[in-house]
Amino acid sequence: MKRTTTITLFYSGIALLCFVILGIAFSLRSRLPEPEMPAIVNAGRSQTGEWFKIGKDLEAVNQNGEKVKLSDLRGKVWIVAEFFAVCPHCAVRNGRELREIYDKFRSHPDFHAVCITVDPDQDDGEKLADYAKALGAEASDWWFLNAGDMKATHTYLENELKFFGIRERTDPADIEANGRFAHDLGILLVDREWNVIGKWPLADARSEEARQREPGLYERLKKELYERIETELEKNETPGI
Repeated sequence: MKRTTTITLFYSGIALLCFVILGIAFSLRSRLPEPEMPAIVNAGRSQTGEWFKIGKDLEAVNQNGEKVKLSDLRGKVWIVAEFFAVCPHCAVRNGRELREIYDKFRSHPDFHAVCITVDPDQDDGEKLADYAKALGAEASDWWFLNAGDMKATHTYLENELKFFGIRERTDPADIEANGRFAHDLGILLVDREWNVIGKWPLADARSEEARQREPGLYERLKKELYERIETELEKNETPGI
């Protein structure tokens, strides 16, 4: 038998063996139960019942230099988002989505908005005050918070509020274009009893890629969020403590 024929047969045998192994693997995989997906996969869709309860409190300083705690908001319906003062994406989201939500619901005494900086080392009281003033935010119903230690802040945001992991950028060009931190731009909604009941990624849904993938997604998510806020504000149960 010629050498070339032998080589051809050898590799043909290897290929056939690979197909057999893959066939067995896919067959076994199809018999496995589907894994239960975590709640975070449903980010952006309103939830029924509890999504998760906030377990630990956070103490911080707001734009007026006042010490506050998130537990001060028990009994209120509030939205919360991450930000940092020089983040260009936050500037668009806060000046658009959050400001529109704030303007719509600020007249209700039980509504509150919260933005927590992911860059407490840089976002001092003066920056927070200037940022809030530019957006027309009053500390009585929209806090811009600095919680102190950066590592502890990131841990709280990721572990307690379940925001996606915060990543510090290292590429100078990336930092110049997008700011120091890559972080979650979603908006969480918290009910009167300190349950996070949904997450709405309006900033992501507004992107050109998302609009091409699912036209009308932004408008639908925005409508869902507004309706959910209205529903929660209409509830007058005494919060469980």
